[in-house]
Amino acid sequence: MSDIEEHRKKIEEITLEMIKLLKTRTDIAKQIGDAKASLGMTVTDEEREDALRNQVVKLCKEIDLDQSTALKFLNFLFNESVKVQSDSKQTHLSVFLKAKALEEEGKKIIHLEVGEPDFKPPKEVKYALEDVYDKGYGKYGPAKGIPELRRALAAVSVTAPNTTGKASLSLGTEENIMICPGARFAVYLAITTLLNPGDEIIVIEPAWPAYKDCALNAGIKVRTIKTTLETKWEPSIDQINNAINENTKMIILNYPNNPTGKTLPEKDWGGIIQTAMKHDLYVLSDEIYSVYSYNNWNSMLQYNYEKTIITKSFSKSHAMTGFRIGWVIAAQDIIEKMSKLQALSLTNVSEPIQYVALQALKANTSENKKIIKSRLDALVKTAKDIGLEFIEPDGAMYLFAKTKHKNFDATKFSEKLLEHGVAIAPGEGFGDYKEFFRITAIDETKSKEGMTILDTVLKESYE
Repeated sequence: MSDIEEHRKKIEEITLEMIKLLKTRTDIAKQIGDAKASLGMTVTDEEREDALRNQVVKLCKEIDLDQSTALKFLNFLFNESVKVQSDSKQTHLSVFLKAKALEEEGKKIIHLEVGEPDFKPPKEVKYALEDVYDKGYGKYGPAKGIPELRRALAAVSVTAPNTTGKASLSLGTEENIMICPGARFAVYLAITTLLNPGDEIIVIEPAWPAYKDCALNAGIKVRTIKTTLETKWEPSIDQINNAINENTKMIILNYPNNPTGKTLPEKDWGGIIQTAMKHDLYVLSDEIYSVYSYNNWNSMLQYNYEKTIITKSFSKSHAMTGFRIGWVIAAQDIIEKMSKLQALSLTNVSEPIQYVALQALKANTSENKKIIKSRLDALVKTAKDIGLEFIEPDGAMYLFAKTKHKNFDATKFSEKLLEHGVAIAPGEGFGDYKEFFRITAIDETKSKEGMTILDTVLKESYE
């Protein structure tokens, strides 16, 4: 027993010393983050991380330590550094909250920062809300969602022909569908249940910040692939291959893209899915903006890859953002894993809201697409007139633009613009894009007013 106690004491001492070292490391990481922010540098330096990763692998060989364990611990340390260095970043959400606070003070704000349809849900939603009580909806229900809604969503899903040579992914039944409280939670469930702390995912930027946030919260390391305006926001297969290592387990796709509105060419889709299959990666395809696709777009369903997870929502298609209801399409074994955590965390999605969504599916929402397209076309024209630089979107409801001015800081500009009653989303919330900002296509009258103010403030500040 004395030997055991002695070993235990040593472990305790080592553990406490590691905690002290972690505190020291975190403090230094914060100082580095402050220095990076002052110099306009990005939070993540993939080259330095890779160099340290190689040193760790070499050391593991020298001391005979399992490198997978060491690399998972290294990824934990990287994530902690990212967290403390990202606290000051401005996102569309942080701007939105500031804008709402100003509105509460009585200031008029034109919201160009938030991705929320400003028209009402279909009338079917109104009628469903009225009769939820009489129909007895409001009880505990299945974690995966009520069968009626899952069957209805399965019926509107498209099962593509088998093009991969692998077993076909049948999506014709409710067993391939799970209802979630919004697509964001679906993303979180997929990352948390399918991956382990220390695993890595690939995110193509610019990207919705929730992908990174969900991964960091789950202890998952994010490796980013940066695309540019010059390459029309298209990643290369070489970029993806170079980002893959033994810890890579998932790649996240979002097309039409938030914030650029980009849809990938067919050749890129095929290359990505072949790469994912080669390395046995999960593919999480966020297709929430598929309803607002104006050029050729195909769901990941067409590839019938059994490790595909597709997330969708009623938020954009039916203007039901506050209802918080979305769904997942995936193979049954993936649905089972995700549903267990959903059952643990929230029991089930609100049954009354599920019934409302079921009725909403019966509505003809084709007019919504026309409205968004008309608004986006008008926004594109205005943006061109005032000299903004951007790639015309293939879908979604945004422009991701920059000015022609050198050393333009979109974060500082967004703060100044908010003082004049217009809110935009700074590009740094979507990755290393401090010179860019996202503008949402809203009601044309409000949009024109907001863009006029934007142009005026821009000229006053930089000309």
